[in-house]
Amino acid sequence: MPRNEPPRGWPPGRPLAISFHVMCEAWPDDAAPGVGPMGNPIKAGVLDTQARSWARYGMTEGAWRLLDIVAEAGIPCTTYANGIIAERWPELLRRIDSDGHAIGAHAWSQNVLPVYQDRESEERDLVRGIEAFEACIRKRPEGFISPRGTSSENTAGLLAKHGFRWTADTFDADLPYLTRTAEGPLACVPFTMEVNDLPITMRYGHEPEAFTRTLARILDRWRDIGSPVATLDVTAHAHVFGRPAGAIEYKAAIDMVKRLDWVWLTTHDRLAELAFLD
Repeated sequence: MPRNEPPRGWPPGRPLAISFHVMCEAWPDDAAPGVGPMGNPIKAGVLDTQARSWARYGMTEGAWRLLDIVAEAGIPCTTYANGIIAERWPELLRRIDSDGHAIGAHAWSQNVLPVYQDRESEERDLVRGIEAFEACIRKRPEGFISPRGTSSENTAGLLAKHGFRWTADTFDADLPYLTRTAEGPLACVPFTMEVNDLPITMRYGHEPEAFTRTLARILDRWRDIGSPVATLDVTAHAHVFGRPAGAIEYKAAIDMVKRLDWVWLTTHDRLAELAFLD
């Protein structure tokens, strides 16, 4: 496919495909996220109990609030969830499924990156997550993104081997494309970071309004760069923007996009299917 030519099935007159995401991330009891709201980092090797509690908010409050906002707006949504959620918060995964959202797997737990694992350990955790999804919602996940988006050299082949259709560990393109592994084909769906609460507010320390300012700037000036055909993700993490200040901006972002007739509101599973058409 020539560069920047939309794949078959892409709606005409809508150069920008926007996917709204709710990321549901969880850690086991003996781990905590390495990024948190406190300015003074804790000593290496000591469990950050504050960050652990801060992250758990996503499962107890944040995800539910974001899902309510999406439901009220009536838009399609992609969610990614760790396998551990199916065990510890199965009612949340069932809510996502019953709302009809695309559900992708997000490894077993957020503290173990595939790039740190050997092939056997990575495959064991992948299968464990598949089985947990099946036990909870009677469905296998078809999409996947690694924690931190950092896959191993084995991840794509393992995903294809175990029946996944797409991976979002993809940062090298504007449009979905098909890759062929030794285990079979896999759609690569770009994951964009420009409108993402974690880097904007946690890494760079901006106020929540920077999220919607960034999105507005992209949308207002898209024609200035020739209206390229591309994908854009609008991503909220349940433990970050699931809180009121972030949820306000997430809703504002949805309202902003819904007013535009030249944007395609879609999901990662729909984008993945386009890669198989070419």
